[in-house]
Amino acid sequence: MFSLSVLLLTLMLLNSGLLISAGIVFTCDGFVHRLSCDTGVISVQSTTYGRTSSLICSFDRTPSEISNTQCSVDVSAVSKRCNGLRECETNTPGLAPRDPCPDTYKYYTTEYICIPAETSVTCGGEFNFLECGYGKIQINTANYGRTDKFTCSEGRPSSELQNTTCFSPNALSTVSKSCNGLESCLVFASRMTFTDPCVGTYKYLAISYFCVPPAIRSSLVCEHETSVLTCDDGTFIHIHSANYGRTDDSTCSAGRPASQLAKTDCYALNTETVVANVCEGKNSCSILASNSVFSDPCFGTFKYLYISYTCESK
Repeated sequence: MFSLSVLLLTLMLLNSGLLISAGIVFTCDGFVHRLSCDTGVISVQSTTYGRTSSLICSFDRTPSEISNTQCSVDVSAVSKRCNGLRECETNTPGLAPRDPCPDTYKYYTTEYICIPAETSVTCGGEFNFLECGYGKIQINTANYGRTDKFTCSEGRPSSELQNTTCFSPNALSTVSKSCNGLESCLVFASRMTFTDPCVGTYKYLAISYFCVPPAIRSSLVCEHETSVLTCDDGTFIHIHSANYGRTDDSTCSAGRPASQLAKTDCYALNTETVVANVCEGKNSCSILASNSVFSDPCFGTFKYLYISYTCESK
């Protein structure tokens, strides 16, 4: 079996009212790694290359090729290429940063979730509107570049479509600053707006975003700072979501080296539980954004604590 997709679980997040499915995909070395979401968009939690089982991708392999089950290296390219898309196909040759065990036959393992989100694609030189019928825009992912040969390809010569690893470094921060917190916003897919990551390639602006209900409040503090949540008299905190980690390279980045900002798929899985234990049902609360409170989900990365909550009557 060259590629195996397994549905791990389906989580109904009662706090947020969102249905999120989670899955894991195994792909044998040399074949196409495919991720897809029936609803929502892809959010890669982790990808590794190596071998941790003697059974997966073992057909027609010699014992010596599958005996090493302690062989693994992280692969960041999959999250960079696939996050925010509904479907994603990636050729595996050359995808991993290095070969962790040369004499072992390896495979790729990706764990990902499907997050409910809106999507928008704007071809180079064109305008587009993002809008929420209810709530305010919160940008999830944005890239000005090219990650496949088919999107915005009509009438374009083949030479302008070949580079499919083209990512603008300032797309997410630029779109977020223009659109977050608004009911609608105008985006322009232009190299005058974004850094041109691949001269000679015809690019497009791909965005995924949420519509956050207006009643939801948010708090964001950098690592080592304290988040303070407050509600008006007679109302009480109800936590919707929370994450201690890093999901972009621009938030809490001032004065930080690039090495501390590079990992943007960093999630402390206990964040929502810890925050709810401290704050749920209270009129106000405070919580420190610290490894000592949440554990360290990505060593060496400078993190921040994001919390969304509402104030409700009991």
